[in-house]
Amino acid sequence: MARTTGSHSDITGPRIRDAALRLFARQGYAAVSMRQIAGEVGVQAGALYNYIPDKQSLLVELMRDHMVELLAAVPVDPSDAPLVQLEAFVRFHIGFHHARPDAVFIAYMELRNLDPANFAEIEDLRGRYEAVLERILRDGAEVGAFDVPDPKIATLAVIAMLTGVTTWFRAGGRLSLGDVQDQYWDMVRKSVLA
Repeated sequence: MARTTGSHSDITGPRIRDAALRLFARQGYAAVSMRQIAGEVGVQAGALYNYIPDKQSLLVELMRDHMVELLAAVPVDPSDAPLVQLEAFVRFHIGFHHARPDAVFIAYMELRNLDPANFAEIEDLRGRYEAVLERILRDGAEVGAFDVPDPKIATLAVIAMLTGVTTWFRAGGRLSLGDVQDQYWDMVRKSVLA
């Protein structure tokens, strides 16, 4: 099958991923067909398979890319005091996720649609990210700066709280993103201080 006029792998591949990201976030993975993705990109449905093996591969690629980018961007320096690291983590998490609401929605809500091998891969990446915060909380507890009886539970609670910002915050509203980061940092700090 010939390529659609104007179709180039370095252009069409990213366009396919962008269209899938938008559609999966808006309608849910299960409700989106490869034909819909092709229509968004402006190619024939069969042409998608020149770029991606199947819809499951597309979903896991979107999730993997999000998690790899997230892990690479974490600005935490383990040589800093735990409180400094925790503040950096809180502000980073909110800012990073605010800029990527569709990717966040998919990364959290579409896990159920992954086959077991892909689920294990994404869970491992998520576990690595959670381990950054868990280590900060554990280190802070060990030096007496934090009072967190179970750093794993505290990690999950803090991440859930921070990720929730993407569901309600809108630029141009009553608070700036910096205001939200300040208030969430204050809440997190108060919840863990010894």
